[in-house]
Amino acid sequence: MSQRVTIDPVTRIEGHLRVDVEVDGGKVKKAWASGQMWRGVENILIGRDPRDAWAITQRICGVCTTVHALASVRSVENALQLELPVNAQYIRNMIILAHAVHDHIVHFYHLSALDWVDVTSALKADPAKAASLAESLSSWSGNSKAEFTKVQQRLSGFVGTGQLGIFTNGYWGHPAMKLPPEINLIAVAHYLQALEVQRHANKVVSILGGKTPHIQNVVVGGVANALAVDSQAVLTVERLLAVKDWIDQLADFVKNVYLIDVAVVGGFYPEWTQIGRGIVDYISVPDIPLDGRNTEFALPGGHIAGGDLASFKQIKTHDDAYFKDGVSESVKHSWYEGGKGPLHPYKGETRPQYTDFQDDGKYSWLKSPTFYDKPMQVGPLPRVLAMVAAGHKPTIDYATHALELVSTVAKTKVGIDALHSTIGRHAARAVACAVEVDELARQWDLLLASMARGDLKTFNKPVFPKGEITGVGMHEAPRGVLSHWIVIQDGRIRNYQCVVPTTWNAAPRNEKDEPGAYEACLAGTPVAIPDQPLEVLRTVHSFDPCLACAVHVVDHQERPPVVRVRAA
Repeated sequence: MSQRVTIDPVTRIEGHLRVDVEVDGGKVKKAWASGQMWRGVENILIGRDPRDAWAITQRICGVCTTVHALASVRSVENALQLELPVNAQYIRNMIILAHAVHDHIVHFYHLSALDWVDVTSALKADPAKAASLAESLSSWSGNSKAEFTKVQQRLSGFVGTGQLGIFTNGYWGHPAMKLPPEINLIAVAHYLQALEVQRHANKVVSILGGKTPHIQNVVVGGVANALAVDSQAVLTVERLLAVKDWIDQLADFVKNVYLIDVAVVGGFYPEWTQIGRGIVDYISVPDIPLDGRNTEFALPGGHIAGGDLASFKQIKTHDDAYFKDGVSESVKHSWYEGGKGPLHPYKGETRPQYTDFQDDGKYSWLKSPTFYDKPMQVGPLPRVLAMVAAGHKPTIDYATHALELVSTVAKTKVGIDALHSTIGRHAARAVACAVEVDELARQWDLLLASMARGDLKTFNKPVFPKGEITGVGMHEAPRGVLSHWIVIQDGRIRNYQCVVPTTWNAAPRNEKDEPGAYEACLAGTPVAIPDQPLEVLRTVHSFDPCLACAVHVVDHQERPPVVRVRAA
């Protein structure tokens, strides 16, 4: 007999997501992903100066701020066909990469690791055994018996009071939890250490972007950072040396802790390489531009059909017609006025029309993007697979290393096909993070080399023509493909549409009633205890949902679930 389970809201994400699943025979038969708030930013922008859009759009989210700022200015620059000084690209790139590294670390340790790690089990661990195991895998200085003992004592204090503090939200003792106590203790220690390490990435963004969140240095035409070799009033070599020190500390943690922890978790949950496959049509875009016209990139992107890397078709520039012509959005199952079929973002409409939750009708504030009429999965997994398909050596090397670690722990050979899964998305994110932290250091080198040659330029003035122009700002954000689409008429915004990663992945059914990535990947997921749907959360969290990017106005209407999920 089938049973309906409603998780509303899904916690440990940014924003408000509702997930309904129909469970039959202990597995998910059908799923609904519903964004429960409306994003009205596009409508706010109509009639405004395009140069102001970046400052407004980055308020879409308090987490994904820089990504919207960069996508927005890129859309205007694309419309103007404006070339940027390479120094501006290097500074933007460093902001992008530092933000991405921060995002990945926080996502794994603080938003999703607790789906796999039983915190209370760590109290049973032997700190000496935990230290011996951790030291055999990594040279990280925080892997000591003394450190693990301290963490265990701290955790014991939480439990002794009957309160777990920051670890309150979890289904501890759930039968799907499989890690040994020592691994759980290591993971808890690294969770706490990651709270400190992630600050280094924020410092990099703050120095280069003026503040974080909501950076202040971006302008259409480049950045507002003035460069100098010796003046203390602007971005100097001295300040950049401090940035380099933080980059090095981030790299140490990513390579000697994060990458290894994900591989160990994957090795203890090999069955999860067969769960959460769903949509295997992937899209990513190239990023980290190395020239002023966004035609050369450090990190490639493209389209993969059916999970077959041999099908890879590269997206070569940020003006590539293959991408620009292929994107459309449907509102058939979304709370918007529609009836015109899928629309290209330049012609997109954002007129709300709420109807309540309808299983076979409208049930989400998210639209349904497609690429040449097919739903896509976006995120670190498509990004890593695209870079592997493109022959990007650093990605291939880190992916090979990660899969070898998983194989060692699992005591069986695990190949690249295992990445098409719930646990595979975590592995791909860790690989992407390692690649990005290395690229962050390289962009620092490129900026210093440019300054050493006497090039200190960071801005080219934009000039807006009469008439209509259109542009798209592409960005491979931490959660996947982000694109801002702008129509400018006589120097003012006539239309603006944001197609964000979580819209791609959390989309309701499209014009053909095909499910989006969340809904497709949840099909077949085991559910042991309906009112403790840990397994559902594992797959949803593997995408790192950011519903604040997708939607924005609270719906106060109450809809009682069929099965009330027990608070963790």
